[in-house]
Amino acid sequence: MSDLKLIETYNKFLHDYSLEQLKRIPEHGVWSIGQMYDHLIVVAHEYLDSVESCAKTGGEQKLGKTEFGEYLFNIGGFPPIKIKIPDDTPPDNSKSKDDIMLELNHLIKRMRELEMKVDDINPNYKVKHGGFGLLNAQEWFSLVGMHFRHHLRQKYELDQKLGIKQIFS
Repeated sequence: MSDLKLIETYNKFLHDYSLEQLKRIPEHGVWSIGQMYDHLIVVAHEYLDSVESCAKTGGEQKLGKTEFGEYLFNIGGFPPIKIKIPDDTPPDNSKSKDDIMLELNHLIKRMRELEMKVDDINPNYKVKHGGFGLLNAQEWFSLVGMHFRHHLRQKYELDQKLGIKQIFS
């Protein structure tokens, strides 16, 4: 499944949630579905900002990824582990379903626009990721899909806690 198709599938799933389901935090330390969507959208835009930064740098970087960054790209995605991020700024849990849909649609539009340009960006123009090292525009772009795929497990776990069964269509 392409990255854009995956994000469009998340958008389809969003239609089936009530506002209460989106905002419900099933237990302490666990995000709501709305917070998960917010996290995915915010991080995707950060990754796409880095794609655009690679296009603007104009300077070549010979250095590359960290050992974990190499591993991540060699396996084609995040390992099946839960990654804890700092609790100091949890994702937003106040957005309406319509707000999230608009944000997802904006993300899809931005990805479509960048998808047409990303292969033309010099692969030696790189921007540093805090954990993965220096990544080029193509790698930053592919991280968006990797990140959405990684959160599918979380989505299914949250759906189970809410008693929701969804099937890809």
